[in-house]
Amino acid sequence: MKERTVSVPELALVAATRGMLGAGLGLLLAGRLSDDQRRAVGRSLVAVGVVTTVPLLMEIFGRGHEGSVPHRTDLGV
Repeated sequence: MKERTVSVPELALVAATRGMLGAGLGLLLAGRLSDDQRRAVGRSLVAVGVVTTVPLLMEIFGRGHEGSVPHRTDLGV
């Protein structure tokens, strides 16, 4: 299993985007607002959540070995 290091700001961004996505889905499924309001807000939050999550995940998982834990040979030991 590969280990990845994630900084606190990256983790906060991922959590925030997941929260926006969840809130958007909740609004799409809830009946508190009028149908038009609910759909507009829900779709906007889902779109922001998806659009901001994809680049973050690509950054975190696309690092390859740069973000992984160094091996003994990498440390010159």
